[in-house]
Amino acid sequence: MESTVDALLYGALSLRQPLRGPRVALDSVLLAAWARPKKGGRAIELGSAHGGVTLIVALRNRHLSHLEGLEIQEPLHRLALENARANGLNVFFRLGDLKEHRRLYRSQSFDLVVANPPYDDLARGRLSCHAAAATARQESACRLEDVAAAARYLLRDGGRLSLVFRADRLAELLSSLRGASLEPKRLRTVHHAPGREASIVLVEAVRSASLGMKIGAPLFITDGRGVTTEETAAAYVIGDGPCL
Repeated sequence: MESTVDALLYGALSLRQPLRGPRVALDSVLLAAWARPKKGGRAIELGSAHGGVTLIVALRNRHLSHLEGLEIQEPLHRLALENARANGLNVFFRLGDLKEHRRLYRSQSFDLVVANPPYDDLARGRLSCHAAAATARQESACRLEDVAAAARYLLRDGGRLSLVFRADRLAELLSSLRGASLEPKRLRTVHHAPGREASIVLVEAVRSASLGMKIGAPLFITDGRGVTTEETAAAYVIGDGPCL
């Protein structure tokens, strides 16, 4: 697999990424800044690819007792292991299919699940010719329902699922979460600039929670003049805990 080594987050993270396939982008950074791990808790990313999001979560939340990523593609899993070693981070990466969660894990063994589900429904577009990209971006290996079912199984009661997804599929996302008894509790829409439609959404759902969702202020990437907003810029600075 052809790859590049990139300095991310103002040099806080050195990451080897596939040249063609999943790479850390804005949605990855925002997801890691959105996730709210429990202090001393256990967290897992489903579909961790080369480990980018998982490792950013590790940098932002050094108080976790256990953090791991689960990835189905062996080449990406190898990159994740390499990236964890290169950055000196104590993060475990497991090779496996999230649809086999019952075989791989005990029920209710995590306080936080993080996920960036494949954005594209195969019924609405052509499959990418690059296997890594197709698995990461299109529902060829798992669907929303699979992610929700795995998260439901893995989370303790009151545990959180943090994810990022396409805004135009929000209705499908919320339906899948509630169908798995994961109650959406927080939501923020993300817009390139004021006056633009939302492109992605950040959602937090809680296992076996009561009804009621807080919808936060829109997150604007730029201020309309092309200048990155302070809130977006803060997501690229490694601080202590979430910042969105």
